[in-house]
Amino acid sequence: MTVPIRVAVVGLGTAGAAAARACARAGLRVVGVERGPLDQAGARWVNGVPRWTFAQGDLADPVAPELRGAEAPFHLVGGWGPERVTLGSALEVDMRHLVARLQREAREAGAELRGDVRDVHTDGARLVVDGEVVEADVWVDASGLVGLALLGQPAVPPDHLCTAAQQVHALRDRAGADRFLEAWGARDGEVVCFSGVAGGYSIVNVRVEGDEVGLLTGSLPGQPARHASGPALLRQFVADHPWIGEPVFGGARAIPVRRALECVGRGHVALIGDAACQVYPAHGSGVGMQLVAARLLAEALASGRGPWAYNVAWQRAHGGLLAASDLFRRFSAGLDADDVRALMRRGVLSPGLMGDAMVQRPVRPPPAAVARAAAGLAALPRLAAGLAPVLARMSAVEAWYRRYPQDPAALPTWADRLAQISGQPAWTGATPR
Repeated sequence: MTVPIRVAVVGLGTAGAAAARACARAGLRVVGVERGPLDQAGARWVNGVPRWTFAQGDLADPVAPELRGAEAPFHLVGGWGPERVTLGSALEVDMRHLVARLQREAREAGAELRGDVRDVHTDGARLVVDGEVVEADVWVDASGLVGLALLGQPAVPPDHLCTAAQQVHALRDRAGADRFLEAWGARDGEVVCFSGVAGGYSIVNVRVEGDEVGLLTGSLPGQPARHASGPALLRQFVADHPWIGEPVFGGARAIPVRRALECVGRGHVALIGDAACQVYPAHGSGVGMQLVAARLLAEALASGRGPWAYNVAWQRAHGGLLAASDLFRRFSAGLDADDVRALMRRGVLSPGLMGDAMVQRPVRPPPAAVARAAAGLAALPRLAAGLAPVLARMSAVEAWYRRYPQDPAALPTWADRLAQISGQPAWTGATPR
């Protein structure tokens, strides 16, 4: 049996459900498939999502219970302290409710969503779902890191995978939680984030709110130094702080933190979400970028321009941001807690320099922050020798992505130049499977 479908979405977590919703709302015929139950698709924990990405994704701002916390002071601590700086945070969003909203609105717009699919594979030319051939004008690969790889995308190397864990716990001892907050100059609902505790690219993020505490951890255990993983950091922090009670919900997953793939759409295949590495590498957050990508995809498909037009629009608007962020991520991975503390003491890691990055915007610091950082780096010659060329490359990479080619034939030449500027090889995309 052959069923003609305009857009077939594989995977109905955040990225896939957002794509199905956006495409259906744009008037396209959509079928989406998910290996497990639909109400278990995607992340089952809390993520920080910048408010602007909801508007860019054509979504209403979240409300409770999807919204667990508004923007609040974010106390970034160097190692286990005492140095710290205070920034602003993103929205705290419960992914269980966000995915449910995206799926519900996709259905309301006419999308057909199928869960508990036992077998999804491609025979090289067609998508086969539980023995039924699904022919589509466009296949959207939202199947994640270990999915179908419909564009032949490469595996992400282990040293570019962040192992992240997030859990919400009950409070066992409210007075103990208050003492913890007081020690770090924080209040209920604010974030205390210990950074560089297991290599430069690692965090233990704590947010006490009411009778619960949210814990988020992440690190790069695949690096040669073999740091503790995100789940191990979370378990240790809970063990060391008896005021934290039993877990309520949460989960863990590997997150790609290389820059987004240099080709996310070609032929009849579009990639979105982790399948496209659409994650802000500097702190491993991808949900907001997935919402934005879904809208760009729907606009390109609804206009009849296809996956390549989506790819060009994505790369020119956001590819440079993620590529620049990846360069800083690679630098930060080589730091240790002492380095992080020194950069804070000298005013290099300051609110003025990091505020944009926290909400996944291009970094445009005020002149005073730049001057203070330059003076601070002058006193840290070893770190300055590593950071200065990174900052120069970040600016050049952002500019180069704005020149992403309209003509697919020009992509290899563009990618060769990107590799020279960034110091990292680029992937130009294979023939769609």
